[in-house]
Amino acid sequence: MGVVVSILAAVYGAAAGAGLPRAAYRLSVEPGEPWRTHRPDGRPVAGWFGPGPRPGRSPWAPALVCAAVCGALGAAGGVRPEVAVFALVAPLVVLLGMVDLAVHRLPDVLTLPLAAATAALLGVAALLPRAAGSWRGALLGGAALGAAYLVLFLVNPAGMGLGDVKLALPLGVALGWYGWGVWVAGAFLGLLYGALYGLALLLTGRATRKTGFALGPFMAAGALSGVLLGGFGA
Repeated sequence: MGVVVSILAAVYGAAAGAGLPRAAYRLSVEPGEPWRTHRPDGRPVAGWFGPGPRPGRSPWAPALVCAAVCGALGAAGGVRPEVAVFALVAPLVVLLGMVDLAVHRLPDVLTLPLAAATAALLGVAALLPRAAGSWRGALLGGAALGAAYLVLFLVNPAGMGLGDVKLALPLGVALGWYGWGVWVAGAFLGLLYGALYGLALLLTGRATRKTGFALGPFMAAGALSGVLLGGFGA
């Protein structure tokens, strides 16, 4: 049954990921600018879901990433109800990563609803049979990770943005579901992945200590690592 769940989750992830480039294009704007409504050639962009309007850019990369993430979540959690929640919200996290990589920004229109939806859906999952986590722990995990990133932002505003603080809320909710051990692992790995990437940029001469980079994808990767560990452990 676990293999079937993993395959179904991967198929869903691929279908959802294939439509992310258009939303990523529309949302990848500088702060204060309206969402894009036209293609580079001036033609209007129809809708939010579908291939990106820029020629030569393949939609397969986000589709493969979403398929891999959702498939891994299905393999780790099997038929437990929280797996459906994690797989459902995973493409939105990937979309946030795409926008962050493009313009170093995590839009509130995605981060805040994602936090609310993740908490609410896990609340429903907690009421269903075979649930392996704690909704109370999820809520506390979201608040704790958001608070931790807020402290980091206040200590060093140049090192991260408020968007990272807001993204920490849904990631903390997901990590807290499986307990504080998973929460610590996911939170630490997110910072570690980002630090290693920054160090690699410095060592290869592609950045200086003042060069900024998108932290959101590394936060998400750390949270995914923690959730997978929690899923297999549960």
